[in-house]
Amino acid sequence: MNILARIISLFFHPLLMATYLMGLLSFLLPSVLYPVKTEPAWAFLLRIFSVTFVLPALNIFFLKIVGTLTSFTMRERNERIRPFFLITIIYCFVTFMLSAKMGISTSDNFFKLLLIINCLVIAATMITFFYKISIHSIGVAGILGIILPLNRLAENNALFIPTMVLLVITGLVMSARLQLNSHTTREVWIGALTGFAIGFIGMIILF
Repeated sequence: MNILARIISLFFHPLLMATYLMGLLSFLLPSVLYPVKTEPAWAFLLRIFSVTFVLPALNIFFLKIVGTLTSFTMRERNERIRPFFLITIIYCFVTFMLSAKMGISTSDNFFKLLLIINCLVIAATMITFFYKISIHSIGVAGILGIILPLNRLAENNALFIPTMVLLVITGLVMSARLQLNSHTTREVWIGALTGFAIGFIGMIILF
């Protein structure tokens, strides 16, 4: 069971959530990503993956090399503060750079999605200053909170099945974190409720 839990935790790593979200929308609701979606899907997703996963992951790797981190799992709350703070800076900077380079305005849906993702990252970092929370739960539940309101915009219920699958995945991720004893039940649930609330409320306000 621990092996399966590790696979689930790795495959649904929080830094991959932005890529999964954009990939899902690229194929099932591309109109939401206009005007960014005018480029090929593979090029768009590669860019998102590079700046939201590869770049932050390299920074975490560097912190491990210089000895700031004792483990990539960052089991202790205090150990998470510095890498989370750096990731927050990276995500906010990336949002600014992508908006400037692609000519995206604050009224474009893509910018609004990035803004909600940034809010998830900022919330995770701020909470970590005081409490160890499940970042996996924040990430996957945050995406669920974003996708759920988008169902009203999708034609032919295109997002219904993905939403149900994502609901199951959220439960699996939460269970995996508990199975690995990475978090307490409270830490997992607080993470999930925080992520879902930010994603859902952000969508209601911005869309």
